Amino acid sequence: VQLVESGGRLVEAGGSLRLSCAASTQTFSSYDFAWFRQAPGKERVFVAGINWSGGRTYYADSVKGRFTIARDNRRDTLYLEMDSLRPDDTAVYYCAVNLNNLETYDPADFGYWGQGTQVTVSS
Repeated sequence: VQLVESGGRLVEAGGSLRLSCAASTQTFSSYDFAWFRQAPGKERVFVAGINWSGGRTYYADSVKGRFTIARDNRRDTLYLEMDSLRPDDTAVYYCAVNLNNLETYDPADFGYWGQGTQVTVSS
């Protein structure tokens, strides 16, 4: 599985962005996925997760109500819709495959990481 993130850019506080994660696999619909982010000098942290069908989603408290994770199994693509962006959302955002298909927030439970896409929110 190869994952390629895109959509990151510089945006003003209060703005919106949609990130995409394109997967090169014929079994995309069998995997659960998640988005993580890593700010400079900090650890990689969980942002949002989604199950194989898109019917179950879960979020970090810091983004709940502002971010929405979604997927299109016909296009083998994962999305992260980000609204009401704040400067502390600035980070490199990564998508990853949930290796156990269980609800988890631990980066060690994920694999096939993409290269990341930079999101910068100016105040």
